[in-house]
Amino acid sequence: MAIEWAGLGPDVLVRLDRGSRVPLRTQLEGELRTAIRSGRLRAGERLPSTRELARGLGVSRGLVVDCFDQLQAEGYLQARSGSATRVSPTAQTLRRGPIRAGRTTPASPRPDVDFLPAVPDLGSFPRSEWAKTTAEVCRDASTAAFDYGDGRGNPRLREVLASYLGRVRGAAADPGHIVVCSGFTQGLNLTLAVLAAHGVDRVAFEDPGYDETSRMAVGFAGVGLVRVPVDARGVRVDALSAARTRAVAVTPAHQWPTGVVLAARRRLALVNWAVHAGGWVIEDDYDAEFRYDREPIGVVQGLAPERVISIGTVSKSLAPALRLGWILCPPALVDELAHLKLAADRGTPGVEQLVLARLIESGRFDRHLRRMRKKYTAKRSALITALEEYAPDVGVHGLAAGFHAVASLPEGVTEADVVSAARARGVGVYGMSANRSNRAESPPCLVLGFGNLSERAIVEGIARIGDLLSP
Repeated sequence: MAIEWAGLGPDVLVRLDRGSRVPLRTQLEGELRTAIRSGRLRAGERLPSTRELARGLGVSRGLVVDCFDQLQAEGYLQARSGSATRVSPTAQTLRRGPIRAGRTTPASPRPDVDFLPAVPDLGSFPRSEWAKTTAEVCRDASTAAFDYGDGRGNPRLREVLASYLGRVRGAAADPGHIVVCSGFTQGLNLTLAVLAAHGVDRVAFEDPGYDETSRMAVGFAGVGLVRVPVDARGVRVDALSAARTRAVAVTPAHQWPTGVVLAARRRLALVNWAVHAGGWVIEDDYDAEFRYDREPIGVVQGLAPERVISIGTVSKSLAPALRLGWILCPPALVDELAHLKLAADRGTPGVEQLVLARLIESGRFDRHLRRMRKKYTAKRSALITALEEYAPDVGVHGLAAGFHAVASLPEGVTEADVVSAARARGVGVYGMSANRSNRAESPPCLVLGFGNLSERAIVEGIARIGDLLSP
């Protein structure tokens, strides 16, 4: 049964600790998020007016107004002029666990041809090399390697990663400044939790960007969410000052999902913002190894290692199932991140860490990446050719790196219609609006992942829906 606020005091669902060092507004936002995610406040539930809630909790109305505005921006609440504020109908979806950037769970049955973004070529995982390397590690590793390890991760892997990231990604990497984690989502959650302890109460994310992941991450850390726009040159750094935030998460090498590369001047402006504002940049370096028009662009972390936290994984270069990643962090944050990681799960599996270290050291990892670049280049070409033949009115961009493309739909064609009609033909395509904070189709685009499709499947899929992409 719906909660009747008139009969139950606000303190039934919201408890504020005035003896805590956590600001009251942050406490109130966190309590309401928890109530919504846990189902104690259900979709469509009416909240009391800001005046009623302020009076019941003994806080200022302005504090409650700011809290409601923040939760509305994050998608937890909705308000219409002249009507009560209610829990958003879609808010209950936030009760699920964190989802990786851009991943959309396809409906059953699975499409015959699925252009699901953010999925690498799973069939090309180097099974024989991984098995061979695992056997070598099990044979050669010391007995101590099978014990609980350092909270920062296996020392050998951190040494190898520091060398690799410096050589390939232009990072200012020190083994002592690396914390091994179980994929990007955990790395982001740990990072935001530590930044919150340093007084960061609002974190900016790119818009469009990985919408659901960002919502879950800020909920985990108990901080506010701010959106900053992205244009053809990447994230709008000038919007950060207006956002009143001290931290921003970015995908500079290949922006998710637009595919744009952060322009050189913007990179410098971002670093200058962080240095002068005492801010932090969280860099998601998710698929930069696969660049087609030039050598991969170096990480932003190399420009400001004291202010940039760079998170990397092998989810795209090898496979998501490995759950292996790393946080390259400023010296000031290393100990706290390592402590929090150790408290979370006692560390990422140690044998897999040693296998990855040897895979990189032996040169097998580099050889695998070279093979995959050739495969993704061929798939990319197949997609471009198929669109030119079957959907000539579609504009294609975002293809400088990675394994997804952005298809701009012509005037008169909507994302929702294409997605629905394509599904009926056994083809899975995904709209850009799912990654926008306001869910608006402006401009209407599709995000087409081609990493886990064969060249033949790519052509077949576009051929099936080509007529849907014409005005």
